[in-house]
Amino acid sequence: MTTATQLFSSRWGLMLAMLGMAVGTGNIWRFPRIAASNGGGSFLVAWVVFLLLWSVPLILAEFALGKKMRSGTVGTFAAMLGERFAWMGAWIAWVAAAIGFYYAVVMGWTLRYLLAAITLQLRGEASSELWDQFSYTPQVLVFHALALAMAVVVVLKGIRGIEAVVRVLMPALLVLVVVLAIRAVTLPGAVNGLEFLFKPNWSDLLDVNIWLQALTQNAWDTGAGWGLVLTYAVFSRRREDTNLNSFLLAFGNNSVSLLAGIMVLCTVFSIMPGARDQIVGAGNEGLTFVWIPQLFNAMPGGSFFMILFFMALVFAAWTSLVAMFQLVGLALEEAGLERRKAIISIAVAAFVLGVPSALWQPFWSNQDNVWSVALMLCGLSFALIVIRYGVTRFRAEMINTGDQDIRIGAWWDWVIRLIVVEALVLVVWMIWSVRNEPLWGPLGVGNMFAQWIVVAAVLIALNGVLVRGLKKRARNAG
Repeated sequence: MTTATQLFSSRWGLMLAMLGMAVGTGNIWRFPRIAASNGGGSFLVAWVVFLLLWSVPLILAEFALGKKMRSGTVGTFAAMLGERFAWMGAWIAWVAAAIGFYYAVVMGWTLRYLLAAITLQLRGEASSELWDQFSYTPQVLVFHALALAMAVVVVLKGIRGIEAVVRVLMPALLVLVVVLAIRAVTLPGAVNGLEFLFKPNWSDLLDVNIWLQALTQNAWDTGAGWGLVLTYAVFSRRREDTNLNSFLLAFGNNSVSLLAGIMVLCTVFSIMPGARDQIVGAGNEGLTFVWIPQLFNAMPGGSFFMILFFMALVFAAWTSLVAMFQLVGLALEEAGLERRKAIISIAVAAFVLGVPSALWQPFWSNQDNVWSVALMLCGLSFALIVIRYGVTRFRAEMINTGDQDIRIGAWWDWVIRLIVVEALVLVVWMIWSVRNEPLWGPLGVGNMFAQWIVVAAVLIALNGVLVRGLKKRARNAG
């Protein structure tokens, strides 16, 4: 349970923390590439649809659970499904931790490139050369450690420390993204980028792949179903507006993605017309750390705007990593660890277990694939909690509590059930997409299921330990 001193001081502080959690590198480096790869405006239509059919409903469920239960993922699953399911809450915490191990590597990349942009090391073809010389080498470990240290310093200060930091970082991030988007739309020929992004080809919507990509992007860049919203909602004020905040978070997050898309695509169509295929084929790493610096180099004043871009990327990665640490730290506290020991333990584990991803690209790809797919199972788990409780009853007792400016209607009941189907479809599709990979290779299905089974078996074996930790914590709180 939380105490009054641990609560966010205001809606503003809570929403900035949640927006910082949701807005990450997936918004800034993944969205433009996925939009460009899937028809621009056509993708945008499907993306907005799944904002309402995946992100908003799950955010509502997580927010309501955190506010009502005042427990992290372990305590919430034990309370809602029974003590024998405490391990499921730990599974969600593990998935966030596993992503954090290699996400800290990604934040290290952004730190290195921010330094390179400031010191003018990215002129000409230097961005490609730097990536070749830096990526997956021992140099990465320095920035990996720095990224983890930056997250630990914030999380050790507790909720008020997180709130103090996001009150600076998030407005700064939003200003940077807006400035970059404004610069992009004022470039000659930028209107072609806007037309590509906002004018759908309706026949493209018959392509099932576009819908699946749009659903995947929503699952990735809003943080819905990760357990992160629940974790911050634990520390919300008693009469916080669950419903309005959930919509603000979902639409605010996707607005940042849209601004990032405007920034990249307008710049592309202005500076390098016809270069869309380079974005499609670049991959996330190639787009961000090789191709985008070259794009800025071709722009008047590009060195300055390149600094702003990588600064925004650092802020986005930092606030997201902080949220992952907070989630996992709370889970470890519920298991019986003292908070400071829990946070330090996460940092040490993240550094050690992040080393393979930092030094070996196939391992990084493996972890990204294995735990990205596992995220869909996390979203499924939250939907199952609601269904087990009773969908209509959950909406009446936990969502429409009388503290809200808007009421959620019966549409939510049906969408939560639909999420079960969406999650299963995504898992099957993601597995099908790697069917031609070697079974035990980095992207192989056998590799994926083996890791899932090992982690699930360990957590199930530790279920009793988790329950005892929860009971001890409850006694201490009482």
